Amino acid sequence: MGSEDYIDDFLGYLKAERGYSDTYISGCNTDLRNFSEFVASLDENMTVVNADSDVVRRWLAWRLKGGVEPQSMKRKLSALRTFYKYMMALGVVDVNPMQRVKNPKSPRPLPVFLKEEEMDRLLDRTVFPDSWEGKRDYLIMLTFYTTGLRRSELVGLDVVDVSLEASTLKVLGKRNKHRLVPFGAELREALNIYIYEREQLCGENDGPLFVGKGQKRITPAEVATVVKHYLSLVTTQKKRSPHVLRHTFATVMLNNGADLEAVKELLGHESISTTQIYTHTSFADLRQVYGKSHPRNTVKSQCLVKHSLED
Repeated sequence: MGSEDYIDDFLGYLKAERGYSDTYISGCNTDLRNFSEFVASLDENMTVVNADSDVVRRWLAWRLKGGVEPQSMKRKLSALRTFYKYMMALGVVDVNPMQRVKNPKSPRPLPVFLKEEEMDRLLDRTVFPDSWEGKRDYLIMLTFYTTGLRRSELVGLDVVDVSLEASTLKVLGKRNKHRLVPFGAELREALNIYIYEREQLCGENDGPLFVGKGQKRITPAEVATVVKHYLSLVTTQKKRSPHVLRHTFATVMLNNGADLEAVKELLGHESISTTQIYTHTSFADLRQVYGKSHPRNTVKSQCLVKHSLED
């Protein structure tokens, strides 16, 4: 059997036994045919059966040089990995050439966040409707900004998770891990008012903290709509999601002297490296301020002029 036959069999396997979508299978087909053609271009006697790790890495380098983004390349390598697992299971190849091939590194995008003055303008000068929904929406925005919760964590809060006495929220984070998140006087006052009015509306003082339509637990989509609406009042940036407020919380904390390890615990991050991305954001901000403010941040200094004359 030739390379094309093995690819055809593999695609049939994905469809019949794995139940993958036509879109996914079409993408695999394109990537595997491309790899097969590349292999044949190196040596007419070489096929996908006897290609080794070096060949895969050469294909990887060729595609990246051709303009394929690292993230897209990861998906192409994933298709190749699945293909060679299939070939190993059939006994067609003895050594999996993908075992020693690493995904290309892609630059991690800096988080999008709002400035402190933008959040102050939203929470202090924006008029929220004088209604149940208006009070709830204000509390949603304030909670995100002052605690850094994920959207799923905010949606999952119950009234019992709020301790006004201790000023803490009991949050269920990723991997079903609980953590206590402290909050300040402003949020405590807003929660106190909201919980009382919620009890008048729902006739009970338990169940989900944030309620939406039909007095049921608010949905992630409803939260996203609330956040997008209010952020659009103070910023023109395209991304206006609950996660932007999480990024804003972390950046503001670090800019105002918070310890990195403490911010990690507040956010519920597993690794400090996840939290460190906010230090890059803060440093970028500092660099910009330095560039605009320091009087000797130009090539016009006497020192450079003197050396240029001496040369």
